[in-house]
Amino acid sequence: MKIIKRHIYGEALENARQFRAVCIVGPRQSGKTTLSQLVFGEKPYFNFEDPDVEAEAQQTKKFLQSLKDGAVLDEVQRVPAMFRYLQGRLDASSKRGQFILTGSNNFLLQEQIAQSLAGRVGYLELLPLSYAELKEAKMSAPVVNHIFTGGYPEIWQQQLSPTKWMAAYFQTYVQRDVRLLRNITNLPAFSRFVRLCAGYAGQIINKDALAKATGVDAKTVQAWLGLLESSYIIYLLQPYHNNLNKRIVKSPKLYFCDTGLLCYLLGFTSQRAMVSSDKYGALFENWVITEIRKNRFNKGIAGGMYYFRDSAGNEVDLILEKDDRTIAIEVKSGKQFKQDMIAGVRYWLKYNRMGSGILITGSDQATEKITDESISVLSWQEVGDL
Repeated sequence: MKIIKRHIYGEALENARQFRAVCIVGPRQSGKTTLSQLVFGEKPYFNFEDPDVEAEAQQTKKFLQSLKDGAVLDEVQRVPAMFRYLQGRLDASSKRGQFILTGSNNFLLQEQIAQSLAGRVGYLELLPLSYAELKEAKMSAPVVNHIFTGGYPEIWQQQLSPTKWMAAYFQTYVQRDVRLLRNITNLPAFSRFVRLCAGYAGQIINKDALAKATGVDAKTVQAWLGLLESSYIIYLLQPYHNNLNKRIVKSPKLYFCDTGLLCYLLGFTSQRAMVSSDKYGALFENWVITEIRKNRFNKGIAGGMYYFRDSAGNEVDLILEKDDRTIAIEVKSGKQFKQDMIAGVRYWLKYNRMGSGILITGSDQATEKITDESISVLSWQEVGDL
């Protein structure tokens, strides 16, 4: 099986030099175990999802005493007592990179780290494979293939059917992870809710409409959105608040962390059906923005991503903050450039003259520059460089 080099590798090494422990979080099957074993292969490895290993780790003090040079502790949130004992262990030695902690639930890990290990742990988020990583591994394909397949390493490495793999993945997530995290008694309603969220990809969330369609109250919708976000099924893109006026939209937009899973939830069983549907534009937008997010995470950059929309209908798909400047990015699946594609970016640049703009299209053609404007038109193939 081909090992695909992860671009977060350097950040993992740097964190191990800076902190006494490193925590790697991300969705199930995103490659956390492979990364931790590649970067820290000299350390013993323990997976707490193995019942025998979990039982052994419950004797936490004795377990840690046997690990003289540290270890990789996978799905560590399953043994909550471990964090309190790790605090004493890390405080007793200033050595860097002693323990590597991984987990597939961001909420549980952040909660435990905040309580016991704040300041002692470097924090990395590993998402599924990026287009840049696949391109470097000479596994790039047409954009429709990347959108439909998603980025989970096992699918690419073993050339598996994305639809069948995602069906099993989703069933496992609902039946195991959700039961572990929250006592959701109405699993059919939750499954329906996740599929309804797929229909909102790329849109501003309407929690009341989601609640009505699911048959639950608004508080439940809020809790379930938090659950999906902490489990790396979705992420919420917040509006840009350094506003041009007081009339900006304040609700977040919803995106999926993997477009392969999004395609499965929308019911697409072929690339042809996906491309010919009215959802393709939203899928393309979701893919591009998620790729930029992956690139930033792989460089250790968290935050700094927003969207803009005001009540007059002016909007930009993505606002990136870089130093004291902003980059306004519009995403269009069409292959032919049209002036109205950059109307939102032009509006933004009128009020942010130090900023710049980018239009990313579905074209395979190389970069071009719009004359006398600080707006570049990029092909989807250049998203790996953003």
